[in-house]
Amino acid sequence: MRSVEDRIDRVEAALERLAEAQRRTEERVGALAEAQRRTEERVGALAEAQRRTEEAVRQLAQAVGRLSDTVGYGLEDVAKVVLPGYLERHLGIRLSGELGEELKRQWIGPEGNEVEINLYGEGEQNGRRIVVLGEAKSRIYGREVEQFDRAIQPIAATLNEKVVKVMVGYLIHPSASRLAAEREILLVASYQR
Repeated sequence: MRSVEDRIDRVEAALERLAEAQRRTEERVGALAEAQRRTEERVGALAEAQRRTEEAVRQLAQAVGRLSDTVGYGLEDVAKVVLPGYLERHLGIRLSGELGEELKRQWIGPEGNEVEINLYGEGEQNGRRIVVLGEAKSRIYGREVEQFDRAIQPIAATLNEKVVKVMVGYLIHPSASRLAAEREILLVASYQR
Protein backbone atom coordinates (compact mmCIF):
# COMPACT_ATOMS: atom_id res chain seq x y z
CA MET A 1 0.00 0.00 0.00
CA ARG A 2 2.86 2.20 0.65
CA SER A 3 3.82 2.26 -2.99
CA VAL A 4 0.27 3.32 -3.96
CA GLU A 5 0.40 6.09 -1.36
CA ASP A 6 3.84 7.17 -2.66
CA ARG A 7 2.49 7.24 -6.17
CA ILE A 8 -0.54 9.23 -5.08
CA ASP A 9 1.78 11.67 -3.23
CA ARG A 10 3.91 12.02 -6.37
CA VAL A 11 0.81 12.50 -8.52
CA GLU A 12 -0.55 15.11 -6.05
CA ALA A 13 2.85 16.87 -6.03
CA ALA A 14 2.92 16.80 -9.83
CA LEU A 15 -0.63 18.16 -9.93
CA GLU A 16 0.36 20.95 -7.53
CA ARG A 17 3.36 21.82 -9.73
CA LEU A 18 1.11 21.67 -12.77
CA ALA A 19 -1.45 23.91 -11.04
CA GLU A 20 1.36 26.34 -10.09
CA ALA A 21 2.65 26.31 -13.67
CA GLN A 22 -0.91 26.90 -14.90
CA ARG A 23 -1.27 29.85 -12.50
CA ARG A 24 2.05 31.38 -13.69
CA THR A 25 0.99 30.85 -17.33
CA GLU A 26 -2.32 32.58 -16.65
CA GLU A 27 -0.46 35.48 -14.99
CA ARG A 28 1.85 35.72 -18.02
CA VAL A 29 -1.10 35.58 -20.41
CA GLY A 30 -2.78 38.32 -18.36
CA ALA A 31 0.41 40.40 -18.44
CA LEU A 32 0.69 39.84 -22.21
CA ALA A 33 -2.95 40.83 -22.68
CA GLU A 34 -2.30 44.03 -20.69
CA ALA A 35 0.85 44.73 -22.72
CA GLN A 36 -1.16 44.13 -25.90
CA ARG A 37 -3.84 46.57 -24.72
CA ARG A 38 -1.17 49.23 -23.94
CA THR A 39 0.47 48.61 -27.34
CA GLU A 40 -2.86 49.04 -29.11
CA GLU A 41 -3.42 52.30 -27.20
CA ARG A 42 0.05 53.51 -28.25
CA VAL A 43 -0.53 52.48 -31.85
CA GLY A 44 -3.86 54.32 -31.76
CA ALA A 45 -2.13 57.40 -30.34
CA LEU A 46 0.61 57.15 -32.98
CA ALA A 47 -1.99 56.80 -35.74
CA GLU A 48 -3.76 59.92 -34.45
CA ALA A 49 -0.41 61.77 -34.25
CA GLN A 50 0.38 60.64 -37.82
CA ARG A 51 -3.00 61.90 -39.02
CA ARG A 52 -2.40 65.27 -37.33
CA THR A 53 1.12 65.45 -38.82
CA GLU A 54 -0.18 64.68 -42.31
CA GLU A 55 -2.85 67.38 -41.93
CA ALA A 56 -0.22 69.88 -40.73
CA VAL A 57 2.04 69.02 -43.68
CA ARG A 58 -0.91 69.43 -46.08
CA GLN A 59 -1.71 72.84 -44.59
CA LEU A 60 1.97 73.84 -44.72
CA ALA A 61 2.16 72.80 -48.39
CA GLN A 62 -0.89 74.96 -49.13
CA ALA A 63 0.65 77.91 -47.28
CA VAL A 64 3.95 77.50 -49.12
CA GLY A 65 2.04 77.28 -52.41
CA ARG A 66 0.19 80.51 -51.64
CA LEU A 67 3.47 82.19 -50.63
CA SER A 68 5.12 80.94 -53.83
CA ASP A 69 2.23 82.38 -55.86
CA THR A 70 2.58 85.70 -54.04
CA VAL A 71 6.32 85.85 -54.70
CA GLY A 72 5.80 84.77 -58.31
CA TYR A 73 3.12 87.37 -58.97
CA GLY A 74 5.27 90.01 -57.27
CA LEU A 75 8.18 89.14 -59.55
CA GLU A 76 5.83 89.17 -62.53
CA ASP A 77 4.70 92.69 -61.56
CA VAL A 78 8.34 93.82 -61.30
CA ALA A 79 9.10 92.27 -64.70
CA LYS A 80 6.14 94.02 -66.32
CA VAL A 81 7.59 97.36 -65.23
CA VAL A 82 11.32 96.72 -65.72
CA LEU A 83 11.43 94.46 -68.78
CA PRO A 84 10.06 96.87 -71.46
CA GLY A 85 12.85 99.37 -70.74
CA TYR A 86 15.46 96.61 -70.51
CA LEU A 87 14.42 95.17 -73.88
CA GLU A 88 14.50 98.59 -75.51
CA ARG A 89 17.92 99.56 -74.08
CA HIS A 90 19.64 96.21 -74.71
CA LEU A 91 17.90 94.77 -77.79
CA GLY A 92 16.22 97.76 -79.44
CA ILE A 93 12.78 96.20 -78.88
CA ARG A 94 9.97 98.70 -78.52
CA LEU A 95 6.83 97.10 -77.08
CA SER A 96 3.39 98.44 -77.93
CA GLY A 97 0.58 99.13 -75.50
CA GLU A 98 -0.12 101.62 -72.78
CA LEU A 99 2.65 102.40 -70.34
CA GLY A 100 2.70 99.60 -67.80
CA GLU A 101 0.53 97.40 -70.01
CA GLU A 102 3.13 96.46 -72.64
CA LEU A 103 3.46 93.00 -71.09
CA LYS A 104 0.55 91.00 -69.78
CA ARG A 105 -0.49 87.48 -68.79
CA GLN A 106 -2.05 85.65 -71.71
CA TRP A 107 -3.24 82.19 -72.73
CA ILE A 108 -2.02 81.23 -76.19
CA GLY A 109 -2.50 78.17 -78.35
CA PRO A 110 -5.20 76.00 -79.81
CA GLU A 111 -8.31 75.47 -77.72
CA GLY A 112 -7.78 72.76 -75.14
CA ASN A 113 -3.98 73.06 -75.43
CA GLU A 114 -3.53 76.67 -74.39
CA VAL A 115 -0.34 77.62 -72.59
CA GLU A 116 -0.28 80.37 -69.99
CA ILE A 117 2.35 82.97 -70.77
CA ASN A 118 3.29 85.16 -67.78
CA LEU A 119 4.74 87.95 -69.88
CA TYR A 120 3.27 88.39 -73.35
CA GLY A 121 3.91 91.43 -75.49
CA GLU A 122 4.01 92.60 -79.06
CA GLY A 123 6.27 95.21 -80.57
CA GLU A 124 9.01 96.03 -83.06
CA GLN A 125 12.73 95.48 -83.38
CA ASN A 126 14.53 97.21 -86.26
CA GLY A 127 11.20 97.72 -88.06
CA ARG A 128 10.27 94.06 -87.77
CA ARG A 129 7.24 92.81 -85.79
CA ILE A 130 8.15 90.68 -82.77
CA VAL A 131 6.33 88.82 -80.02
CA VAL A 132 7.76 88.50 -76.52
CA LEU A 133 7.01 85.27 -74.68
CA GLY A 134 8.25 85.49 -71.11
CA GLU A 135 8.21 83.63 -67.83
CA ALA A 136 8.83 84.92 -64.30
CA LYS A 137 10.40 82.43 -61.86
CA SER A 138 11.94 83.32 -58.53
CA ARG A 139 14.83 80.85 -59.09
CA ILE A 140 15.87 79.85 -62.57
CA TYR A 141 17.86 76.65 -63.00
CA GLY A 142 18.51 74.64 -66.14
CA ARG A 143 15.36 72.56 -65.64
CA GLU A 144 13.18 75.71 -65.57
CA VAL A 145 14.74 76.90 -68.83
CA GLU A 146 14.09 73.49 -70.37
CA GLN A 147 10.47 73.41 -69.16
CA PHE A 148 9.79 76.94 -70.43
CA ASP A 149 11.35 76.23 -73.82
CA ARG A 150 9.41 72.96 -74.18
CA ALA A 151 6.14 74.70 -73.22
CA ILE A 152 6.46 77.54 -75.73
CA GLN A 153 7.93 75.62 -78.69
CA PRO A 154 4.51 74.68 -80.13
CA ILE A 155 3.28 78.26 -79.73
CA ALA A 156 6.40 79.89 -81.18
CA ALA A 157 6.11 77.63 -84.24
CA THR A 158 2.60 78.96 -85.03
CA LEU A 159 3.48 82.67 -84.79
CA ASN A 160 4.37 84.60 -87.93
CA GLU A 161 6.43 87.17 -86.03
CA LYS A 162 9.91 86.74 -84.65
CA VAL A 163 9.66 85.34 -81.11
CA VAL A 164 11.81 86.75 -78.32
CA LYS A 165 11.95 84.31 -75.40
CA VAL A 166 12.64 85.86 -71.99
CA MET A 167 12.87 84.57 -68.44
CA VAL A 168 13.04 86.89 -65.43
CA GLY A 169 14.12 85.76 -61.97
CA TYR A 170 15.61 86.76 -58.64
CA LEU A 171 18.31 84.09 -58.96
CA ILE A 172 19.80 82.72 -62.17
CA HIS A 173 21.89 79.57 -61.77
CA PRO A 174 24.87 79.00 -64.11
CA SER A 175 23.16 75.84 -65.46
CA ALA A 176 20.31 78.09 -66.62
CA SER A 177 22.67 80.54 -68.32
CA ARG A 178 24.35 77.84 -70.42
CA LEU A 179 21.08 76.23 -71.50
CA ALA A 180 19.36 79.57 -72.16
CA ALA A 181 22.21 80.65 -74.45
CA GLU A 182 21.87 77.39 -76.42
CA ARG A 183 18.09 77.86 -76.78
CA GLU A 184 18.19 81.60 -77.46
CA ILE A 185 16.35 82.53 -74.29
CA LEU A 186 17.20 85.87 -72.72
CA LEU A 187 17.67 85.64 -68.93
CA VAL A 188 17.16 88.82 -66.93
CA ALA A 189 17.77 89.10 -63.19
CA SER A 190 15.22 91.22 -61.36
CA TYR A 191 17.85 93.80 -60.40
CA GLN A 192 19.12 94.34 -63.95
CA ARG A 193 18.27 97.55 -65.79
